[in-house]
Amino acid sequence: MAWEWQVFCKDTITTEATVGCFGKGGEITYLDWMLSAWGWTLSVSALAFAVALVIGSLMGIFRTTPSRWLVALGNVWTELFRNIPLLVQIFLWYHALPGIFPVLKGVPGFILVVIALGFFTSARIAEQVRAGIQSLPKGQRYAGLAMGLTLTQTYRYVILPMAFRVVMPPLTSEAMSIIKNSSVAFAVSISELILFAMQATEETSRPYEVYGAVTALYFVSAFVVNRVLIYVEAKVRVPGMAAGAK
Repeated sequence: MAWEWQVFCKDTITTEATVGCFGKGGEITYLDWMLSAWGWTLSVSALAFAVALVIGSLMGIFRTTPSRWLVALGNVWTELFRNIPLLVQIFLWYHALPGIFPVLKGVPGFILVVIALGFFTSARIAEQVRAGIQSLPKGQRYAGLAMGLTLTQTYRYVILPMAFRVVMPPLTSEAMSIIKNSSVAFAVSISELILFAMQATEETSRPYEVYGAVTALYFVSAFVVNRVLIYVEAKVRVPGMAAGAK
């Protein structure tokens, strides 16, 4: 079967080829559509990762504090969101919870997907942050407290700067995974790459070209995130801890 990459230059309405592959005067080509879907994929991924990083870090910290209530809260959050499949969580946020909490009916589906994906990933980050904190020598905490720092100050100035350096490799993996996991957003009609691929394939009957291009975009997105975070990891690495972190 011959490849026909010109399919991306066709108008989505008339299916006629356009010059330059980009639509003009309100016309939309399959290339326009794919790039827009890529933007939605990246937007969902970036916002969900921000949510996951903030909440996951807090829950991971809670699980290492002396407070039994905070430890319990962190444990419940982690076990709840990491043991329910992501697709089920998205359906719960999109279909079930708006019936229980009417205020959610006015929330765009895009935001609900970001919340679901962010909460799901936050449980994984919480476990990584907890492990990172507990991997540090206990003497660091005792030294901070002995210097007159409060527990909050000890976490802020002593423990967390070291712990986040330790967990950079797994955080890199989570950032890459969240791009791939965003593909489930198609289930609630978010116009991301997988939904584009399904609809474009149905309209053009060119699955090899469409899914090939979409696969390449996922690869490029994850690869760039990987390279950027590896660079950041190298810049913030504490001398002498590299071997121990591995």
